[in-house]
Amino acid sequence: MFGTKIRELRESKGMLLRQVAALLEVDTATVSKIERGDRSAKENQLKIFSKIFEIEYDELKTIWLADKIYQIIENENTGDAAIKVAEKEYMYNKSKTIKRTSK
Repeated sequence: MFGTKIRELRESKGMLLRQVAALLEVDTATVSKIERGDRSAKENQLKIFSKIFEIEYDELKTIWLADKIYQIIENENTGDAAIKVAEKEYMYNKSKTIKRTSK
């Protein structure tokens, strides 16, 4: 997901892999691996990608996080159930945080 999005953004800007790699201060092979999904981008690279491709940071981070979650559960028989449990816990903790900050 994330790698595909990065490739689409790079190609839509008419940029070469080496140009993006130079801005990230990595080698071309690293960017290629990120695009193919063979390697995950580092979280600190998201802001750079966001600036390069003029895309909202939060949108890019959402795709990056979704990709990480998918990588964890993709070969699990109970992956869908695990997502539901995690979502329920996330929403519960988020609502507790909102209640505390609104007081």
